[in-house]
Amino acid sequence: MQIRQSELFLQQFEEILFTIASDKLTAALGFQEEVIKNFNSLKDFPYKSRCSQYHNDNTIRDLTVKGYTIIYRVQEDKQYIEIIEIFNRNLPLIKPQK
Repeated sequence: MQIRQSELFLQQFEEILFTIASDKLTAALGFQEEVIKNFNSLKDFPYKSRCSQYHNDNTIRDLTVKGYTIIYRVQEDKQYIEIIEIFNRNLPLIKPQK
């Protein structure tokens, strides 16, 4: 399966990496590497994470990496996984304005 990242995810991920890097660059690089490693494992095991607690849909999952929740959708019929968003699991989920 392919991994596709939404614009929202890319924006959020960049902000998180920037924030971590402002304190410690090696920590930001380690976090980025850990996220990529987890995405690569999703290719073979797309349903390895729990069903999302934020969505009522079995194809939407919550992946937790170092205190951050990554929400993704398995598009089995289209053979890809869509990474939707990422946020600190201790912070409230804020929906972007449209």
